[in-house]
Amino acid sequence: MTDGTVLRRQIVDAARHLVERGLNRAAAGNVSARCDEGFLITPSGVHAMELKPEQIVFMDMEGNPVQGALKPSSEWRMHRDIYANRPEAQAVIHTHSDHATALACLGEPIPAFHYMVAMAGGELIDCAPYATFGTEELSRNMLRALGNRRAVLLSHHGVIVHGKSMDNALTLAEEVEGLARQYILARSIGHPKTLPEDEMVRVLKLFRRYGQKDDD
Repeated sequence: MTDGTVLRRQIVDAARHLVERGLNRAAAGNVSARCDEGFLITPSGVHAMELKPEQIVFMDMEGNPVQGALKPSSEWRMHRDIYANRPEAQAVIHTHSDHATALACLGEPIPAFHYMVAMAGGELIDCAPYATFGTEELSRNMLRALGNRRAVLLSHHGVIVHGKSMDNALTLAEEVEGLARQYILARSIGHPKTLPEDEMVRVLKLFRRYGQKDDD
């Protein structure tokens, strides 16, 4: 197994960034990165601002801690199951960000009220049914609601996203929270209309070429 030095630092930096941006508080939430035949994940109950690279736990795909003196995050199953089912996923971030969590506590998805919902890879950001944190049931619910998308709300809990890199996952976590905030604001003054399905299909196709990519 590689020592994962760069990935460990990325995980620590991401966990701290989430706290600094207000997407998590103290030891809430968790961050992981795919590594060799397993993944590296934040330990349970350690304040993000006190986290050190050597405290990051390496786990195999059977869910066994292989390297690290601390217990892994209680939510390791969700991370493992995303890596097992989504080969493109290289990083996973779980937050308790305020606005996304508020919608999750209502059991409501984020609909296509804004075209940027497509950033998560679908026509909405769904909400998984509630299950106790850290359980296999929660992970199963999460996978079903996630589908082929890259973000999902967790009822009475928070949100989880994955990306092709740590920066990509961080960007998506912030975007989901921003969309949740905008949706709540829009609902506070009216009834936001959702974009039609054909428009979201068009936007999703455009997003595949979005950014500094060739137009071929």
